[in-house]
Formats: sequence, C-alpha cells, structure tokens
Amino acid sequence: MEKDVQIPEGYMRDAMGRLVPLSLIKPIDQERDRLVREITTRGKELSALLAEAKARMFSDVGAFVDLSAEQYGAKLGGKKGNLTLFSFDGSLKVELRTASSIKFDERLQAAKALIDDCAAEWTEGSRAEVKVVIQEAFRADKDGELSVSRILGLRRWAITDHRWQQAMVAINDSIQVVGSKQYIRLFERVGDTDRYAPISLDVAAV
Repeated sequence: MEKDVQIPEGYMRDAMGRLVPLSLIKPIDQERDRLVREITTRGKELSALLAEAKARMFSDVGAFVDLSAEQYGAKLGGKKGNLTLFSFDGSLKVELRTASSIKFDERLQAAKALIDDCAAEWTEGSRAEVKVVIQEAFRADKDGELSVSRILGLRRWAITDHRWQQAMVAINDSIQVVGSKQYIRLFERVGDTDRYAPISLDVAAV
C-alpha cells in the first residue's frame, strides 16, 4: 500500500487497501481510527524528541569530557568509556556506559560437544537435571540468538573433568566482540539518603 496515495473525500482505506465510503463505515470504527491516528502521531513526535535529546546528551557529555581532558593537555577523541558525572551538590548523577556486543564463533560447537559428553556420562543411571541445565544454557531464543550470560555462566562451575575444562577454554576462545553500544542513564538522589533513583526515559515506566 502506498502511504502517499491521496484518499478521496468521503472515503477511508481499509486494511486490504480498498476504498470504502464513509456511509458504510460505522461511527465507532471511524472514531477508533481517529483516536489511533491521533495517539500514534503524538507518539512519533515524542519519539523524535527523545532521539534528539539523546543525541544532544551524548554530544554534551562528550564535549565536556574533552574539555576536562584539555586541562591536562590530553586529547581523547572517539567514543568515551564508562564514566559518571555528579552535580556539585551530589543530588543528580549522569552515567555513560558502553556495552559490548558479544557473539560466539564456530568453536562454541566444540565446547557444546565436550559438555554434552560430560552430561551424558554424569547423568547415566542418575538424575537428569544437570543435562537439562546444560541444554538450557545453549537454548536459542525466538530470534535464534544464544544467551551470552547463560553460556558464560557455565564458567563459574568448579568442575575438574578435563573435558569440561577444555570446553571452557573453547568458550573463551569463541568469544568475539562484534560491536559496542553506548547508553546514558540519569539519576536523582532520594531525599537525604545515599540511594539514587533512576529518572525514567521509558514511556512504559512513567
């Protein structure tokens, strides 16, 4: 459906792209359409404002960090690392964080094969919970992505079996940092306490 096609006066376009006379459309359906369009228009305007505010926040923080570094004759450039800025009275806080995007290469399959061997042997004639836990760690989500945290969490297990140890080496070697994403968080101090509450920029949380 072409969004820029003009709809003749006295008609509405339905979900199949057909022009339907207003006289055949119930008033409640027309009112629902009006409401949805009004709300989504406001939402798109708000989304654009948030995107603009976010870009300005990153730019302002980056410029300030460069200004601060110049006092020592240092030039930073590029993405800024993790940092926290406080207001003079300590009541407000801005955090800039960088999160790495991690993927696993083909060596993860070798790790899984070794771990499966361990699980098969350990669960032979006994409880199968260990095998279930391991299988869960390698379960992909609906988009086919593996959980980085679940797989890396296997390294916390103090298991001395040489196959398990080799699997952990394979997991470590398979880690590939494919990118990074910066995000900014805002906080304000709660009363006279040392606790900071986040200032939500999520529409669903306000």
